[in-house]
Amino acid sequence: MQERTTTTPLLTFEGLLVIVGGGTVDFQLMRDLAAAGAHLVGADGGADQIVTAGLFPEAIIGDLDSLANVEEWLGRTRLLRIDEQDTTDFEKVLYSTYAPVTIALGMTGRRFDHTLAALDAVTRYARDRVIILVDEEDLAMALTGAFTFEVNERERVSVHPLAPIKFRRSIGLKYPLDGLRLAPGERTGTSNEATDGVFRIDPEPRAKAPWLLIVDRRYLFAIAAAATARG
Repeated sequence: MQERTTTTPLLTFEGLLVIVGGGTVDFQLMRDLAAAGAHLVGADGGADQIVTAGLFPEAIIGDLDSLANVEEWLGRTRLLRIDEQDTTDFEKVLYSTYAPVTIALGMTGRRFDHTLAALDAVTRYARDRVIILVDEEDLAMALTGAFTFEVNERERVSVHPLAPIKFRRSIGLKYPLDGLRLAPGERTGTSNEATDGVFRIDPEPRAKAPWLLIVDRRYLFAIAAAATARG
């Protein structure tokens, strides 16, 4: 990948940021997030999905090649056109914004290559910010470091490494991660289980590699709150 030379200003959001792409989006979930005070940013044509949900984007970022009627947005919201083609529109939004917790809608589904590209982008930026991908069934939160959360007893909890990472211990999981090394293409932690609801996952103290915590998406608001409190 070539070095980026964009002069795009960084947009900072104090609260929850929702980036909307062109993939599968639950419009009611988007409305619920907006009602809770989330900031909505369209990744290029994702802005059209925001409008379809009856909402309005605070900014639209991307190369703007898939946004319907670009001229109609002039003067109505902030348009950041970034012409470099080394990254996806999702990644353009990531490097042009900052928020304590970022939720990404419409970055998975429809096209498998877009899903893989979204995971690549998350891997690159998870060390600097908390990013949560949401699809039709699950949420996948990218983390570095330890995390504690609560789901229903015996509910599915999956752990997926985005880079090689060793875990020091886990508490409350059916299949302990104690001393376990996970790595893409080698070993993952799919379909683990919370034994009594509350669980904690601790990577090795020096481990800085990002990993995904995957649970049912009905925990989105609770896990976003936990991630915000975690800092």
